[in-house]
Amino acid sequence: MRRAGATPGRLRAPLLRPVAPLHWGQAGGWIEAVVGSMFSGKTQELIRRLRLAVIARQRVQVFNHALDSRYAKNQIVSHDLAKVPARAVAKAKDILALVQPDTQVVGIDEVQFFDEAIVEVCESLADRGRRVIVAGLDQDYRGVPFPVTCRLMGVAEFVTKNLAICSVCGNPANRSQRLSTNKKLIEVGTGDEYEARCRVCFRR
Repeated sequence: MRRAGATPGRLRAPLLRPVAPLHWGQAGGWIEAVVGSMFSGKTQELIRRLRLAVIARQRVQVFNHALDSRYAKNQIVSHDLAKVPARAVAKAKDILALVQPDTQVVGIDEVQFFDEAIVEVCESLADRGRRVIVAGLDQDYRGVPFPVTCRLMGVAEFVTKNLAICSVCGNPANRSQRLSTNKKLIEVGTGDEYEARCRVCFRR
């Protein structure tokens, strides 16, 4: 018997999970990806989620790439200088060897710097019941998507895309404008070397 007022063939609304929960069952792990341009608050959001996990009395470990030494080597630091302790590693698979058995939450900053194995590493950690939170650029200085970040967005349960403010016109910005003439794909820099730009103001 059909419920009064129900439309034939209409599917029931799916059960929606809360965005980035602190707990999700007893054994389930998952991946959260926080992506966007430079100056969009990716690292700041990563730090916020990690601090909440600590408040929830969860065991947290944090990693960043050894290339990123702009502010500190043993910390991840946002542009507004919020910081948490971190372990610098050169290769993605080094993370698997360093994660402790009782670790519940794994944070990884500047994920675009890592080799392609980072996707397998994140999936392996999530399959083992860990909450994995990654943050990184989704596009390079040319406006071309980073393959590693895109793959992680594809397999993540939760994806947050942050927007910055265009330094030219003030509109929402999703691209990172390199100010130098350097053509090197990976160039670690801060506000002196990059600006956030919108689609209209971005120059390839």
